[in-house]
Amino acid sequence: MQKSLSLLIVLFLLLPVIESCEKKTITNEKIDILSLPSLTARDFTTTYTDSGKLQLVLSAPLMESYDKEEEPYSEFRSGLDVKFYDGHKEPSASVTSKYARYTTSKSLWELRDSVVAINEAGERLETEILFWDQKKALIYTDRFVKITTQDQIIQGYGLESDPRLSKRRIKNLSATIYIDEEK
Repeated sequence: MQKSLSLLIVLFLLLPVIESCEKKTITNEKIDILSLPSLTARDFTTTYTDSGKLQLVLSAPLMESYDKEEEPYSEFRSGLDVKFYDGHKEPSASVTSKYARYTTSKSLWELRDSVVAINEAGERLETEILFWDQKKALIYTDRFVKITTQDQIIQGYGLESDPRLSKRRIKNLSATIYIDEEK
């Protein structure tokens, strides 16, 4: 009787444990290793020089390079900030965006979301999408652009320009506002 009672108590104590051991399936999502970035860099800064003279400084919170893709590219999902020095001590121009992508084979930069470029003359270009084709030395977009100079604000849709934003053409000009008409 004592043995039966002990066995009953043990079974009673083990019952919750046995019930909690129901068959659980753990699914491992299949991860295609080839779809992962071949290089990831966080909070980095890259400095480019030419003949010992500072040319530009590129910094970004995150960069992921995909070298195994058919068209290899680097993606800056958290944006980037580039300062151009052209051998000077202080930056002469800059560009920022909240997203960027560089396609290596095409030497093509795609900047998206709050793109701001400031050239050597201090002229400010604002748009949502901007492409820079390094092979053709061409900057372009088909979106709304706003260019603020010392004395005017120019707005329109579509832009083609040289990389320094000095020889630019707005395709569909919508407004030119003169800031200070008294000069």
